[in-house]
Amino acid sequence: MNKFNTADFDYILPKNFIAQEPVEPRDHSKLMILNRHSKEIDHSYFYNLPDFLKEGDLLVLNNTRVIPAKLTAKVKGKNSKIEILLLEELNSNCWKVLAKPGKKLKLGTKLSVYKESEKYEINAKVESIQEDGSRIIFFDQPNLLTKIGNMPLPPYINNKLENEERYQTVYSKINGSIAAPTAGLHFTPKLLSNLKKMGVNIVYITLHVGWGTFNLVKETNTSNHLMHEEYWNLTKDSSTKINEAIKNNQRIIAVGTTCIRLLEHVAAICKTSPKFIQPGSGKTDLFILPGYEFLITNSLITNFHLPKSTLLMLTEAFAGKTLLNEAYEQAKTNNYRFYSLGDSMLII
Repeated sequence: MNKFNTADFDYILPKNFIAQEPVEPRDHSKLMILNRHSKEIDHSYFYNLPDFLKEGDLLVLNNTRVIPAKLTAKVKGKNSKIEILLLEELNSNCWKVLAKPGKKLKLGTKLSVYKESEKYEINAKVESIQEDGSRIIFFDQPNLLTKIGNMPLPPYINNKLENEERYQTVYSKINGSIAAPTAGLHFTPKLLSNLKKMGVNIVYITLHVGWGTFNLVKETNTSNHLMHEEYWNLTKDSSTKINEAIKNNQRIIAVGTTCIRLLEHVAAICKTSPKFIQPGSGKTDLFILPGYEFLITNSLITNFHLPKSTLLMLTEAFAGKTLLNEAYEQAKTNNYRFYSLGDSMLII
């Protein structure tokens, strides 16, 4: 892995640029177009996406669905609230979680997990404490977690969503993420239908967004950052269509950094040459930094990302530092909305 200073991926963003609510309709968000070859930057709206795609393009979408992973709990016999974020289901009763404040959850601590608007209450216990600061917690009624959990919106979003489906893509299907694949939030059923009519092929893959995606890089040297594994699945039908696009030299457009990571992961583990991929499932901790040689991805649709995030690092690896820096400066000049509920860019 190349060595980079995390500070090289920092930038200043006034808080008023952080989107607090989604644009309505979904496809009325702004769309910036970055051309990696001409170095030109253009401005449009997401509903004009068909103007920048062509017949034969392959659009790759992540059909993961966000689960109600944010829980409220209290230590048995005490009143102070504890926030719990479900990270990964280990078995039918145990989950790996993040807790705030975590110092209150010592080994063996007994908890009551509840939701004030519901009558349900779950008993829980801290089974172990991991080196990375996460906890393994046993829940006695895990079937009730979806009833008492809340949508895990990012901490920089202060407003409560009136419609929680706006933090799901319109094509979300497979439960498992703790954050939305936000590049896909701009699509509407009508826009997807129009793209199909003009001959754009669409395939669905699954990568559950977990701690690995949203965990900021805190190490000074990026090579010391621990990239947590995330589950992926690629069906035979999707892999066949992707291989056809590779064979026919058609453009493969990843919608979101999660799609790029899955595509590049399965291409990297493939033993054939040229890089044809195979269906399967597993976990990936692929950490893409500048200097990475992309194997099959030609274009990327993505949002504007947090400083020092692995998402920003991947996007810079794809677009190039100079072009991406200019894009972010133009985004601020043109009042683009940043982060999860913000505007988007197409890098071609």
